[in-house]
Amino acid sequence: MTATAAGDDLSVTFAALADPTRRAILTRLAAGDATVGQLAEPFSLTQQAISKHLKVLERAGLISRARVAQSRPCRLEPGRFDPAAEWIGRHRQIWQDRYDRLDEHLSALQSGREEPAT
Repeated sequence: MTATAAGDDLSVTFAALADPTRRAILTRLAAGDATVGQLAEPFSLTQQAISKHLKVLERAGLISRARVAQSRPCRLEPGRFDPAAEWIGRHRQIWQDRYDRLDEHLSALQSGREEPAT
């Protein structure tokens, strides 16, 4: 996968995660597979609206749907979160390192001010 393709995948993933309803759906699916009807229950949304959210999640690869008799249960695809988690982890480390350097610099400045003037 090229850097551009990976970036595009991340954009699609983060766009899918940007909506609170979709995040709630993913949280529910973390507990196990569910049908559209089951996923729609806690929301004051129509099944059509839930289906639109599911299509976004499916296009991002965060969920999959199977056909079991007449139902199409949705399933979380946890491996698809890995690239986003890795990206967040890298950037968290970069910022943590910057904050650590800032703390060191501020401590050095502060200790310099506490020394008696000559």
